[in-house]
Amino acid sequence: MLASTFRLRRPLATLLLPVVLAGCAAVGPDYQQPAAAAPAQWAAPLPHEGSLQGLQDWWGRFHDPVLARLQQAAESDSPTLASAWGNIEIARATLSSARSGASPSVSASASATRSGQTGGSAVLTRSASADASWELDLFGKVRRNVESADAQLAARRADWHDARVSLAAEVATDYVQYRACGLLVDTYEQELVSVGETTKATESLVRAGLSASSDAALARATQASTTSSLQDQRSQCELLVKSLAKLTGLQDAELRKLLANGSTAIPAAPALAVTTVPAQVLRQRPDVGASERAVAAASANIGVAQADLYPSIKLNGSIGLSAGAGSSLTSWSFGPSLSLPIFDGGARKAAVQSAQASYEVSYAQWRDTVRNAVTEVEKALVQLDTAGQRTEQADQAAREYRSYLASAEAERRAGTTDLLTFEIARRQSLAAQLELIALQRDRVTDWITLYRALGGGWDADAPVTAPLSRAPLNEKSP
Repeated sequence: MLASTFRLRRPLATLLLPVVLAGCAAVGPDYQQPAAAAPAQWAAPLPHEGSLQGLQDWWGRFHDPVLARLQQAAESDSPTLASAWGNIEIARATLSSARSGASPSVSASASATRSGQTGGSAVLTRSASADASWELDLFGKVRRNVESADAQLAARRADWHDARVSLAAEVATDYVQYRACGLLVDTYEQELVSVGETTKATESLVRAGLSASSDAALARATQASTTSSLQDQRSQCELLVKSLAKLTGLQDAELRKLLANGSTAIPAAPALAVTTVPAQVLRQRPDVGASERAVAAASANIGVAQADLYPSIKLNGSIGLSAGAGSSLTSWSFGPSLSLPIFDGGARKAAVQSAQASYEVSYAQWRDTVRNAVTEVEKALVQLDTAGQRTEQADQAAREYRSYLASAEAERRAGTTDLLTFEIARRQSLAAQLELIALQRDRVTDWITLYRALGGGWDADAPVTAPLSRAPLNEKSP
């Protein structure tokens, strides 16, 4: 690029006035928040209990001290949250740097030199100088930079809240699955006992010649299959412990002790009433807020690029003092300099086109985020409604199978039915119990999914807090 820079000799006000009047407004588009294309109402059935205003204190209404402790541990020592906080600090520093562009730059220097010749006396020379410069923000480049940096800071804060909501939901989901896993293990163990009794009875009948040998083979195969299912379920429980250890940062022994001291039941999820329309829910989602702020930052960057197409004026001044050999000298200078973009091979225009394209990309990503947000809530509502209906049916089936098992046990004691028939009834009851536990687990995790889809009670004005664990720095003082 070629630029013309020269000292203005005419009076400063005469030269700068036309430029100042022409460049009093920042170039580039003035950002307007886009309107989200959201449906007027939810298409999926809505739950009708609880209150949406309870999102922020939702975890406390579980009344589960183990879950509360896990949530506290995860938030206090999460690498994910620490990373999100680091991004906030970077954005704050970027904003401070952008704001500094509107202030003058001043630097100073000083030196002392002793010089002389052989046989002569030494001469001490001292000098000091101060230099100042200030680039006038005639076309709003600094203002647009600040606007962009401020939007990026807001986006990083929203990212931190999104990470916090996601972390809480992930910890709760793993905890609920762990509690359900323990119940499933207990049920599989009971089923294995039943299968073992059936195998013994079948083998006795085979030895007595009252049953075919294939019946014993089938019984042993069923026992091996049930044993495999039990081992797999125990493995799933161990994997959930490892996952909780990773999320919370708790040591394995401490975590197992904490889990052992709590209730073994699946925690009951407080209900949420989704009475707000989709457009209101979108304002509660931190990821949607972060994406919208990215669009605002991209819009401001267009103005930054466009400002480079125009001349820039910088005010420069300096003052110097030197003393030595019984004399002193003071010098100073002050004046504006003008830089004109004459030819750069199209680089500056290309930068404007690139900024405009980046805005289009950010806008498209925001639209996609909005659609995903609406879809996630709709899916969570459908899953929750389905799980609720299936849980009711599974609960009824489990009750009926327990009643049938009680009748079979009474008949067996009375001698009117055999052991095999009783064990079949017991396994049917246990199978119904396995399905009920799985559906109860899924229903609670569906509530957690809905909590996350609704934004977890995020508020754009909510404060962000630094993590307790910070990266160590080995700083040295000069």
